Amino acid sequence: MANQLFEKYNLGDITLTNRVVMAPMTRSRAINNVPNDLMATYYAQRASAGLIITEGTSPSPNGLGYARIPGIYSAEQIEGWKKVTEAVHLKGGKIFIQFMHTGRVSHETNLPEGATVVGSSNIAAAGDMWTDAQGMLPHTSPLALTTEGVKLTIQEYVQAAKNAVEAGFDGVELHAANGYMIEQFINGAINNRTDEYGGSVENRSRFLLEIAAQTVAAIGKEKVGVRISPFSTFNDIPAYDEVEETYIYIAQKLNDLNIAYLHYLDHSPTGLDLVSQDLRNTFRTTFKNTLISCGAFTKDSAEAALESGQVDLIAFGKLYLSNPDLVERLAVDAELAQPNFDLLYMPGAEGYTDYPSLSK
Repeated sequence: MANQLFEKYNLGDITLTNRVVMAPMTRSRAINNVPNDLMATYYAQRASAGLIITEGTSPSPNGLGYARIPGIYSAEQIEGWKKVTEAVHLKGGKIFIQFMHTGRVSHETNLPEGATVVGSSNIAAAGDMWTDAQGMLPHTSPLALTTEGVKLTIQEYVQAAKNAVEAGFDGVELHAANGYMIEQFINGAINNRTDEYGGSVENRSRFLLEIAAQTVAAIGKEKVGVRISPFSTFNDIPAYDEVEETYIYIAQKLNDLNIAYLHYLDHSPTGLDLVSQDLRNTFRTTFKNTLISCGAFTKDSAEAALESGQVDLIAFGKLYLSNPDLVERLAVDAELAQPNFDLLYMPGAEGYTDYPSLSK
């Protein structure tokens, strides 16, 4: 089997040193929602990835649903992210920031003063949210955005993209997956709106597509990617009609925008077939630029996916938690360290930056 995983790849006008992508993963180390030196160390340790996509980062105070996740809407946050991008670039890496507005997946206790839990509708998410102040609490019922509020939220994304460029990022990824704000508009069982952002496939997709189009206009198409997760049920995302039709439409429209990449969650390496082979084939034929797939890939399954031509880059998530030099380990078939999941979202260096590389 060819070692395509370790070949250079041109992502638009960016040359990646390999086809390994570090997937976005929440780590909850941004004290007061500001990126810091510890985070810069964490990402720099993993800079041998062809591309790093950061943890979900809120474009708005309203989107800080989890404890200690970063934002990129303030001057202090921009300065904090500059430490991260500089550290990664010094190691020769490339880095995109993922914009994650949590929407209804939130608790008001985690938001700064003056912020509000908002969503596409007033339908609360089932389940609980961790708060540092009071432990686990039920998700706060969201305030349904007015039409004007939707348009203001779109502008928050666009301004965040400009802030990301100022902070030194190579690009941005719009998180339209995993039950967060953008998918709350896409999903027909959650979105009960009657304005131009609800009802039909076209209307439910409009929020994402307007964010994407205006972000492209603001920072350039080569700096914009989108992540989707068809058929995922994460964060209380229920099934609804027209799922495949919706995502085929989205892929077509994103292709028309000529964005850098489409990144989708694929369960097939685990034996699940939530995203059918037919839909994966349609993504390949419909979206002409780079396709990234993520979903419990191993080295062998990653190579097989690349060799098939189904995708262009492979994103690894859990393996990057405890293997900062994952590329080097995969290249020599070294043993992979196992993460301590008890420390996944805890503040501090333990279980974050203290996993050794092969050279240590």
